[in-house]
Amino acid sequence: MARREVSVPRPSWWVRALGALPLPVLHALARLFALLSWYVVPHKPKVIQESLRIAFPERSFAAREALRREFYRSYGDVMFEVVRSASISGEDLDRRMRFDNLHVLRAAIAEGGPAVLVVGHQCNWEWLLHGLARNLGYPIDAAYKPLKNRWIDRQMLALRSRFGAQMIPSERVMRELIARRRVPRLVALVADQEPVASDRRHWTRFLNRDTAFFMGADVMATSLDYPVYFGALRRTRRGHYLASFELLRARGERLAPGELTERYARRVERQIHESPADWPWSHKRWRLRREDDLQA
Repeated sequence: MARREVSVPRPSWWVRALGALPLPVLHALARLFALLSWYVVPHKPKVIQESLRIAFPERSFAAREALRREFYRSYGDVMFEVVRSASISGEDLDRRMRFDNLHVLRAAIAEGGPAVLVVGHQCNWEWLLHGLARNLGYPIDAAYKPLKNRWIDRQMLALRSRFGAQMIPSERVMRELIARRRVPRLVALVADQEPVASDRRHWTRFLNRDTAFFMGADVMATSLDYPVYFGALRRTRRGHYLASFELLRARGERLAPGELTERYARRVERQIHESPADWPWSHKRWRLRREDDLQA
């Protein structure tokens, strides 16, 4: 079945203009954002402080505050680097987004068709998508959750699609997979966000809390027997990232319901502990409560 053509918008002119600024200038703006978030208009301090207190009870208040400040710097960098996606050249992107073992994804797709990649909101996951679209050698379908603000959603869709990734709204992912189940490609999911109330979900302990995880990769693996890989991403220096890929579920492997999601949750948690400032602590990740879910 041929790939369905999708009309991809262009970013607004001012997004393109801001993205055309040299990255050192954008990083300077990111540092200004971090300073404002710390000294002038604190960015969600209560949400971040509470999440860090529960996740790292062994750390002192001063250590957690230092981590919050480091998070503002990291978050600002990623935010302005995403804007830079509007104008960054492919060559510059390749210098900044490197891969340790991209061949394992290529081999999995070449051997048996589609493969699934699950990643977390760690470092600059948007550049990871761009780098894969440029260098994998196979099409990429990336699931995304449309944003409530339609203007912002349009800008993000334009930025994410720039290097050739096809963005698929999350509610259409399974239909697209079934319709094109034999087409060799990579299906990418960022799966550590909080699921909506209607999603199938798996509960586990994550960062010292009962946490619900979206089971999309579990459903894909069970229904279509796709291999599933975890994409580990780390910052090597400012504006530079290195990705590596680890097998979570082999083609033909039988797992109990939720076991794949459990493996994913453990790997995301380990990555967060390795570099905690690079995870978005300002997101309200724990609005769903396990006791409410059980009562329902």
